[in-house]
Amino acid sequence: MVELKRDTQLADVIELAPEVIPLFTRIGMHCLGCALASEENIEQACMAHGVDVDSFLAECNEVISDFAS
Repeated sequence: MVELKRDTQLADVIELAPEVIPLFTRIGMHCLGCALASEENIEQACMAHGVDVDSFLAECNEVISDFAS
């Protein structure tokens, strides 16, 4: 099973766990497909958007777990 981490690149999210894309767009992270996606990781994006990275990752990984079940 895939687990997203602080250092997961945004560009990798699309390939690893497309089921969490709505969580990213909900908090204003529409950059998964843009040029910054290959240079920014989840922790950096959360900091830029004022989102608690630990809570966000927990939510993302819960969705991934539910999707895999």
